[in-house]
Amino acid sequence: MKKLMDCLTEELAAAFEKAGYDPALGKVSVSSRPDLCEYQCNGAMAGAKKYKKAPFMIADEVAANLAGTSVFSGVEVVRPGFINLNVAPAFLASYLGQMEEAEKFGVEEAPAPRTIIIDYGGPNVAKPLHVGHLRSAIIGESIKRIGRYMGHRVIGDVHLGDWGLQMGLIITELRHRSPELVYFDESYTGEYPEEAPFTIGELEEIYPTASAKSKEDEAYREEALQATHELQNGRRGYMALWNQIMNVSVTDLKRNYEKLDVSFDLWKKESDAQPYIPDMVQRMRDEGYAYEDQGALVVDVKEESDTKEIPPCMLLKSDGASLYTTTDLATIVERMKLYDPDEILYVVDKRQELHFEQVFRCARKTGLVKDTTGLFFLGFGTMNGKDGKPFKTREGGVMRLENLIADINEEMFRKIVANKSVKDKDAEETARIVGLSAIKYGDLSNQATKDYVFDVDRFTSFEGNTGPYILYTIVRIKSILTRFCEEGGDVTKGEIAAPLNKSQKELMLQLAGFNSMVETAFLEKAPHKVCAYIYDVANAFNSFYHETKILGQEDEQQKQSLIRLLVLTRGVLESSIDLLGFSAPDRM
Repeated sequence: MKKLMDCLTEELAAAFEKAGYDPALGKVSVSSRPDLCEYQCNGAMAGAKKYKKAPFMIADEVAANLAGTSVFSGVEVVRPGFINLNVAPAFLASYLGQMEEAEKFGVEEAPAPRTIIIDYGGPNVAKPLHVGHLRSAIIGESIKRIGRYMGHRVIGDVHLGDWGLQMGLIITELRHRSPELVYFDESYTGEYPEEAPFTIGELEEIYPTASAKSKEDEAYREEALQATHELQNGRRGYMALWNQIMNVSVTDLKRNYEKLDVSFDLWKKESDAQPYIPDMVQRMRDEGYAYEDQGALVVDVKEESDTKEIPPCMLLKSDGASLYTTTDLATIVERMKLYDPDEILYVVDKRQELHFEQVFRCARKTGLVKDTTGLFFLGFGTMNGKDGKPFKTREGGVMRLENLIADINEEMFRKIVANKSVKDKDAEETARIVGLSAIKYGDLSNQATKDYVFDVDRFTSFEGNTGPYILYTIVRIKSILTRFCEEGGDVTKGEIAAPLNKSQKELMLQLAGFNSMVETAFLEKAPHKVCAYIYDVANAFNSFYHETKILGQEDEQQKQSLIRLLVLTRGVLESSIDLLGFSAPDRM
């Protein structure tokens, strides 16, 4: 289905062409003066120089060709040559009727779907998720959903950190605490226990303890490095322990991601890329890309056009150990072999930009990806507290993600119970649904690349640009439609008619922009564009609601038309919040 702006532009383009001018001058945009008109065309201004003619003369000729148009109800030329436009109410109603009938409200799926891998997790195993993991998870999840809505094959990968020194530290600490465990007996040949020798709670205490010891005790650190080396070389007992650590950690990670309604198609790990490293490194040596520098193996990635220093990409340290760079390059090799993606998008803290610039350049220079494969980095800003510093607990520590979710849910439960609109037995589940909207909308409404302040009081408010306000609007629409049905009405009958008043027309114009918004949000990888659109629709609906009799409308045909408009508004809003990764309750 054509976007509304394209329909309007086609009408202007035809009018320019009929007057003897380049139809490309007929581009229409949203009015910069909404108090004067809804849309405008500035093509006459651009054409004045080319045609050596006063812009208002060109505009007058074009406007004359729009006389009798069914698309516009008002066409006015304003000196020096602007064309002000208002959409015809009947045309707008007809457009919304097409939206109702179209799949996905008129969003056209990509004619050539692309395979896109999004890397948007990145937690380390054996550690709890904390607030620093929030942005990657929910931004990546939203982009994944938007891409799928556009018809692309989007694959989400959590990409777990599971193969570095942290594993050696955990193994070493376990051996100090319980040396009798069979995992540490190199002569043991039997089956290892199915049950892990630790709980997730114990595991989350073991790692920081071991990490602290390694910073103070050099012998302990050397022991952990040796354990890491032996694990990575396949020592049987250590591999069994590693599997136990993975099983316990991943089970807990899945539980916590589920609370955020975030899911991954792939639960790949750094260790999955290890088998690809030797051949990849050897090929880079053989083909002359990699060379030794002070004992380390590196690849130059600087370019003549660089305005700042881009250091070489290090593949191996002087002791032969691989780095994050090596693993990320090997992961690209694995992804190209298994999935042959058209694009790989990394949703990662913006402070890692240089790292990924090196990785991308190295991958392209050495031919790890096709020339046509897109490698993209979406670096997100920091989630800060009201003090402007990274979000912390009251005690000053890094807040666990599940604690943040619990705090938000508790605040929403308090407000919902105080509102007395939901029965006590339903209040807890409603608080969970609304709480998730507060977290996700509060984050996603900000441009991903920018830092923002996570303000619990503001984000959980039922007023303003918040998730709860959006859900309250949807619940209000649901309530009206429920009452209509209870009074014997049928929401499937009738059709959307021309608007009765200005606020209704504004709502209809907002709804008509849905397909354009989704396309833009995908192309720009910008969930905040979805949030801005939803907020505009919600505001337009609430203005319309306060100014218009709906269920009290005496004209039955008009009432049915208004109900159809509400059904469309509900559908567009619910589809939009689904793109952001949350849903609406029936009551609040």
